[in-house]
Amino acid sequence: MIRSFVRSREAILLGALIALVLLVESRFSGFASPGNLAAVFNDTAILIMLALGQMLVILTRCIDLSLASNLALTGMVTAMLNAAVPGLPVAALIALAVTLGVVMGMVNGLLVWKLDIPPIVVTLGTLTIYRGLIFLISDGAWVNSHEMSAAYKALPRAELIGLPVLSWIALAVIAGFAVLVNRSALGRAFLAVGGNPHAAVYTGIDVGRTRFAAFAIAGGLAGLCGYLWVSRYAVAYVDVAGGFELDVVAACVIGGISIAGGLGTVGGAVLGALFLGTIKNALPVAGISPFWQLAISGAAIIIAVAFNARSSAKAGRLILRPESTA
Repeated sequence: MIRSFVRSREAILLGALIALVLLVESRFSGFASPGNLAAVFNDTAILIMLALGQMLVILTRCIDLSLASNLALTGMVTAMLNAAVPGLPVAALIALAVTLGVVMGMVNGLLVWKLDIPPIVVTLGTLTIYRGLIFLISDGAWVNSHEMSAAYKALPRAELIGLPVLSWIALAVIAGFAVLVNRSALGRAFLAVGGNPHAAVYTGIDVGRTRFAAFAIAGGLAGLCGYLWVSRYAVAYVDVAGGFELDVVAACVIGGISIAGGLGTVGGAVLGALFLGTIKNALPVAGISPFWQLAISGAAIIIAVAFNARSSAKAGRLILRPESTA
């Protein structure tokens, strides 16, 4: 088991992540301190959760480019509602955010399932629609910190056993997804649909329903992240998380989630998000221009895709094993 892990993609990525942290530490003392690493994890928590949702969708040979717009819309809705009714319990706002996120994910899933529209086309369309809805309901106005209640802003920042609640939520989501993907029939269905949709049908798996479930779960996570993002940064506006969907896809690709579907792990998605998050935290410390930060992040994506393609070419996928002839 240890030998197989050492040779796995996750072990290689973990080694690269450790090497990156040590490299930055050698130039800027204190970066690898436990407190700073905990802060990096907290900064990356939302990316980790969205990457896990995106992972489910990608495992089924689909993609969801509307997650960041889903996040922005749910965040704006909860912020506006909190500003209008400050006494509304935070738990109710979180439940609303998750429900709204699930509904938006279900819209994507239904369009892919029932109308057989390519997922990239569907989610590009809903990405624009959701952004447009934010402008319509807010009239382009911002919801600022002074308009939000203290309780609304407090949850992600509150500390529990030395870690912010935001980090604990991310850890709980990671644990839940580990059980879902590795120990449940639905998790096996995600992998089967992505590995070979035609064969999955013959085993009794409904491909459309499985993809629909992946979109719904990813949407619910995006809704939760909408509340967490807006409450943490205490501001809501039309362009919240603009372009963040690309970071989410990048985290999955870096983590070894195959765009062809059927191949990927929870650990890989988490490590991919952490690797990208560490880069984004380290580059400003080094005084590197934001434009170079984008270029370096893009280069990391290309390298990861090339590595994934080479690994897949070597390993291959054996769908049918020919019988040996006597």
